[in-house]
Amino acid sequence: MGLLGLFIQSVFVQNILLFNFLGMCSYLACSNKITTAHGLGLAVTVVLTISGILNWFIHHFVTGAGALSWAGMGAFNLSFLELIIYISVIAGFVQVLEIVIDKFSPVLYAALGVYLPLITVNCAILGGCLFATAREYAFLPNLVYVFGSGLGWWLAIALLASIREKLSYSNIPKGLRGMGIAFIMTGLIAMTFMALTGITLDTSKKKQGPISGFPQNP
Repeated sequence: MGLLGLFIQSVFVQNILLFNFLGMCSYLACSNKITTAHGLGLAVTVVLTISGILNWFIHHFVTGAGALSWAGMGAFNLSFLELIIYISVIAGFVQVLEIVIDKFSPVLYAALGVYLPLITVNCAILGGCLFATAREYAFLPNLVYVFGSGLGWWLAIALLASIREKLSYSNIPKGLRGMGIAFIMTGLIAMTFMALTGITLDTSKKKQGPISGFPQNP
């Protein structure tokens, strides 16, 4: 699979939220307004991309099997520390991002509320890093995957927020208001994305053979 195929797969076909159901809590809680959804989606994309890059270097040069060969300690295997190191990297970067948002966009900071620091324990962030590690991606595919996963999460929450804003003007049955209709809309969005399953992008240049039924030039 090429980089374009991997990108489309991570955004649509194997969406980190709609396919793996990661990051559902903040997705449902912060999808009432499109502006809040865009702010949180951008934050998740940035955190997942940067954390994915940093954790790739940590896995390949510190915690992976034989990763410390560059320091003459190839026999040491620190993979048992990988999970806690990944979480520490994510937590540290989220704290930096929280300070930046509070400084430059106090309105967005107030709108995100407690869900901004909770990005630290957002399972979509940690899950994306662990998936990339388990699949042993090289650096560039790893970058494409974590960036695409972040964009996929952003796209999912933006779609739900835009729908919920429209539904606020609709006469929804009392039993379906709130989380009920949100789960139904999430299921419909997921089904739409799943429709792309099985699509493969072959970017290799192949010579087209003769077309059956048409005379060929000598």
